[in-house]
Amino acid sequence: MREDYVVKNSPSGIEVKFEHFLIFLLHLMGLEFIGGAALEAAFGELLKAVLDVKGKTINFKSNLSQLESRLNSLHPIVREIANLDRVLDCQGEEAKMFTERLKEAAKLVHKCSKTLCLNCFKRSSYPKKLIEMEDLLVKFFQTNVQALDTRESRKILVKVNQIDAKLGRMWSGMKKGGQVCDPNVFVGSCGAPGVPNFVVGLDVPLQELKMKLLKDGVQVVVLSAPGGCGKTTLAKMLCHDAEIEGKSRDNIFFVTVSKTPNLKAIVRNMFQHKNFQVPEFQNDDDAIDKLGNLLRQNEIGTSPKLLVLDDVWSGSESLIQKFMFPIPEYKILVTSRFVFPRFDSTYKLELLNDQNAMTLFCNSAFPQGGSSNIPDDLVNEIVRGCRGFPLALTVVGGSLCGQPEVFWRRTLKQWSEGQSIFYSNSDLLISLQPSVDALGEKNNVGECFLDLGSFPEDQRIPATALIDIGVELYNLDEDCALANIYELSSRNLVNLVLTRKDAIEVDGHERFVMQHDLLRELAIHQSSLEPVEQRKRLIMDIRGNNLPKWSIEQMQKPFQAHLLSISTDETFSSSWCNIQLPEVKVLILNFWTKNYSLPEFVEKMDQLKALIITNYGVCSSKLSNSPLLGSLSSLKRIRLENISVSFLSKSTLQFTNLQKLSLIMCEIGDAFTNCTIDMPHVFPNLLEIDIDCCIDLVKLPEGLCDIPCLKKLSITKCHDLEALPEGFGRLTSLELLRLHACTNLLGLPESIGSLHELRVLDISDCLSMSELPMGISGLCCLKKLDMRGCEFPKLPPSVKDLWQLKDVICNEEASFLWEPFKTYLSNLKINVLNEDINLNWLPNLHF
Repeated sequence: MREDYVVKNSPSGIEVKFEHFLIFLLHLMGLEFIGGAALEAAFGELLKAVLDVKGKTINFKSNLSQLESRLNSLHPIVREIANLDRVLDCQGEEAKMFTERLKEAAKLVHKCSKTLCLNCFKRSSYPKKLIEMEDLLVKFFQTNVQALDTRESRKILVKVNQIDAKLGRMWSGMKKGGQVCDPNVFVGSCGAPGVPNFVVGLDVPLQELKMKLLKDGVQVVVLSAPGGCGKTTLAKMLCHDAEIEGKSRDNIFFVTVSKTPNLKAIVRNMFQHKNFQVPEFQNDDDAIDKLGNLLRQNEIGTSPKLLVLDDVWSGSESLIQKFMFPIPEYKILVTSRFVFPRFDSTYKLELLNDQNAMTLFCNSAFPQGGSSNIPDDLVNEIVRGCRGFPLALTVVGGSLCGQPEVFWRRTLKQWSEGQSIFYSNSDLLISLQPSVDALGEKNNVGECFLDLGSFPEDQRIPATALIDIGVELYNLDEDCALANIYELSSRNLVNLVLTRKDAIEVDGHERFVMQHDLLRELAIHQSSLEPVEQRKRLIMDIRGNNLPKWSIEQMQKPFQAHLLSISTDETFSSSWCNIQLPEVKVLILNFWTKNYSLPEFVEKMDQLKALIITNYGVCSSKLSNSPLLGSLSSLKRIRLENISVSFLSKSTLQFTNLQKLSLIMCEIGDAFTNCTIDMPHVFPNLLEIDIDCCIDLVKLPEGLCDIPCLKKLSITKCHDLEALPEGFGRLTSLELLRLHACTNLLGLPESIGSLHELRVLDISDCLSMSELPMGISGLCCLKKLDMRGCEFPKLPPSVKDLWQLKDVICNEEASFLWEPFKTYLSNLKINVLNEDINLNWLPNLHF
């Protein structure tokens, strides 16, 4: 219970802040009525309390009698709701909490009787407050209960609208070339993310924040608190609040800003969210002007509009002001770790009280209410050490889940001996430190966590990129590297998102990692404890042309780092200093520009094994200085995302030791169509090619079929690809072929029967493919076939010769086609799976 609602001792006697009690009571009544018999009993206790107080006073009997009458009239309604809840079996955590609070309210009514006796001043105002209480209760049941019913209807309507909008964008993508699964169809959606399933201690802050936001004359409200306190969760709850949804309908925009905001990208996302054609923006001011015109248009509705700017950092006050348009009933909610004095209305989110902290911790440490032999005093000490920070409670609880008592005591001892090494006054980081230390050195899980700091905040991190790092930096196999990611997820240090729940599990495809920005800072900090020249990983976050001071002062000294990450923004001029990094094995380049020049010092990275280049901007970026890559004789993996790869078609480079090439959302252009390079000569040892979301990929170069060692070929969501080369059968070493969501691919070549080493074939969601070739019988080692989304009228009789086939994944219609062949394929298992697409992995998610 909050302090404002409790009974306090004062020189004049026991004083109840009755107006706060009234608000508290009405807040209780505003919760959803669930709980069956427990609810009815709790309501009865409250009614009994009123009767008891009535029997102890002679001054206000008429008022109390009237209140009694009102409660009696409401009792049948509560009883009916309770009966319905018993039928629906709705007993849950909300019911328990609501029941307990009703009991507390009854106790407060009893305490009011003491106020009547001891405080004359209160006694003189009490009749009026009783009448107000009665009126407010009646008003509540006349409006709020009806609002509860309306809320559920609106929730359904909102969900239907959201589905309709997504289907509309999908249909629009299909009309432009069948790009159903193209990420660009959905990238930039500003819909409010869902609220976590388990939330504690935010009911009262939600009401208080809403009151501030809806206040007349207030356009901007800043929701401020340290990292890990639940600001984003509270903002999500506000967006899904019945009253807010009812007012704003579908005019709610939720945008993650973070440290390096891209204003044009934000505006672009808002246009896409409303299904409007995105105009060209000359500059930031032009983008803002066009957004203002959009928000004023009647086409998006006249209902109130809410813009949530999530995770705004210090120095971005001017950005907030740009979004302040003089539009009636247009509100802006800003969440930030910082306080912005420029804006008058600020709501500071407090940490959890002891009771809520314990509830949140136990949900993480003892999931599903499991029993534990951990002593209560030890649990209390751990919870106290988390200082009420929700993130700390969740992460620490997850790390201790299932651990023996000695592990708990060791953790507590580490806290007592620790000190703040990141922020001098940050208890949160002290709490989180042992959870990271507990990862230990086994399989380099702790190192994997620290590597996450190499990627920009609030961006999805592909699991395949982390696997590339793990393989080349720590000599892990791919399965072990993927297992490390799952380990971090199980300890609540990352959020693992799958785009398809039943994706083939032989690699990290269809998996992404999201990390809370505070945990990212912790990873960066831990990587920075040693002197800069001795660090294992160097992480450079460059704004403008402000290079780190150490990179200039120590240019003549070689650095010992094995991993180098460089992030630059739109204003960086590609002017590099000449630093010496002879031991770097992994280089990660993150940027937001249309043109990017590779650092010249790359040429001297003789030990470089993995190169990961990611452009987070809207348009594909062109690389200059690409010939520098020719000097990297140790390079084994190249991953390019949102890059124009035209340089490959004319390249005279030879990647002698390259084993894996990944092209993600890249602009292919005529790089493959007019490819004149001798691919076996350029890529003599290439084992794996991964091409994903390259929407302008029309054909593969014929020379690709002559790469002698190629074992894995993955081409996914490339909708313009219509056919595979005729010489495809020459890839005799191929073990995995994935062609997921190549929606215009008409079929497989007959020569595919020559792939005698092929073990996995994925043609799921190849919507234009109508049959399997007769030559498929030659796939004598095929064990798994994924053909979900394929509508074949029949199967070729030759599939009966696939005697090693054990697992077929398909839709229900296709399953009937396989039944007759079970006689020949004794080990065949047919897995019928419905389509399962998860869009939560797309950008604008905040962990």
